Amino acid sequence: MPGAATSSFPAPTSVVTAEPDNLHALSIALLIGAAVLIVSIAAVRLSTRSGLPSLLIYLGIGLVLGNRGLGIDFSDEELTQVLGYAALVLILTEGGVTTKWESIRPSLAPAAALATLGAVVSIAVVALAARFVLDMTWTSALLIGAILASTDAAAVFAVLRKVPLPRHVSGMLEAESGFNDAPVVIIVTALATGSAAGAGVESWWSLVVLITLELVIGSAVGLAVGWLGGRLMARVAGGSSALFAIGVMAVSVLAYAAADVVHASGFIACYLASLVLGNSGLPHRAAVSGFATALGWLAQIGLFVMLGLLADPAGFGREIVPAVVLGLVLLLLARPLSVLASCTPFGIPWRTQAFLSWAGLRGAVPVVLATVPVTAGTAGVDGIFNLVFVLVILFTLVQAPTLPWVAHRLGLDRAHHTFDLALEATPFDDIGAHLLEVTVGPRSRLAGVQVYELRLPSGANVALVVRDETSFVPKETTPLRRGDQLLVVTPAALRSTVEKRLRDVSRQGRLAGWSTAD
Repeated sequence: MPGAATSSFPAPTSVVTAEPDNLHALSIALLIGAAVLIVSIAAVRLSTRSGLPSLLIYLGIGLVLGNRGLGIDFSDEELTQVLGYAALVLILTEGGVTTKWESIRPSLAPAAALATLGAVVSIAVVALAARFVLDMTWTSALLIGAILASTDAAAVFAVLRKVPLPRHVSGMLEAESGFNDAPVVIIVTALATGSAAGAGVESWWSLVVLITLELVIGSAVGLAVGWLGGRLMARVAGGSSALFAIGVMAVSVLAYAAADVVHASGFIACYLASLVLGNSGLPHRAAVSGFATALGWLAQIGLFVMLGLLADPAGFGREIVPAVVLGLVLLLLARPLSVLASCTPFGIPWRTQAFLSWAGLRGAVPVVLATVPVTAGTAGVDGIFNLVFVLVILFTLVQAPTLPWVAHRLGLDRAHHTFDLALEATPFDDIGAHLLEVTVGPRSRLAGVQVYELRLPSGANVALVVRDETSFVPKETTPLRRGDQLLVVTPAALRSTVEKRLRDVSRQGRLAGWSTAD
């Protein structure tokens, strides 16, 4: 019996040898991944102090880890494209969820023009330069023009956190970066697949029709999924902020997938769905915003490190001259002309147009799109990835650190928000109340205003003031100070009215709206 019992179990050595090597590989991958994340998070402080965008540091980490550095072998363009698209979905979702509708509404039309007409102008100018200055083929020239036409949402959102701008300027940049991925992806894909098949684009009018249809259908899908998904999540996950945040992100991803399945633009659907979700007055806004921002950062870090891994520094040298030539054309000619053509009909002042011309940052989107011709099998585009990579690095180094100076010289560096407002729908949903957290910023005219002078709607009250780490219940005659944090309780139905009133007083002082009925 002991012998029979022993024979029914594998020998100890077989247990050890049967342990898959994949577990050890997983540990190594987790070790490297966690270390990269920690270094990347620490790099944000370096980025803030140096003025350099964190994306450059992340790309540098990828280069250090890659074939020419520590030797991690990563050369799969198709996988890069797939993971890049997934990361862009999360980045666009973060942008949509955290963008206030009122900040982009006045700039919606010029931003849409920049994302469409402006992209076409940019493609044409860069393609002409690539064809006649660098002697590229028309196929390569048009592809490089299209790849470089899109501003990068990750880069734009990161810079806007640091550069104080008027609301209409930052709103235009936010909306443009959210909108322009969709048409540019369609154009690049059509050019690459058509050229790979040897047929080229059938006709330019058919491409215009295709872009229009994909954008219109994608927009409809995004708006519908965002509206319906938001209401569904409010019903099924309203009691848990964590589950609700996960559900909101899932709805945005669903919008992308649903649009792409019906051959519409998934990117515009994703951005619009998340924009609807972020501005629907749904509960747990702070939790949703925090979760979306965290995923957005994770997507940015992973995307830029991956692109750095894919790049081969050995090929950078021969691409420096073409990158400088095309970058100068893009920065000094193509972007200003696209802004001029798109914004002039809307009466945008020349100072704003000048800043928009300089603020057209390129980042991960062009580098990801540079993998499309390679995966499609387009001939004659072997060096296009390194060319775009070098161009993005060089001109991000030029543009991003100088944006605050350019904004100051153009007189556009007043604060985007005169006070900071963080909103959270607390577990008061059952009684129909919201809790607003208001921080009085350094330029806010709320400072010196007494509580009763806020003239909040009936039913809304300042319940608590936190000042110098001490909290107290304010009286009607309590004056507010810079740095104060207020907790304002308001009925859910009055939330938007209370927010507007606080913004008005913050901008105009205690007499805001005095001459009009409140």
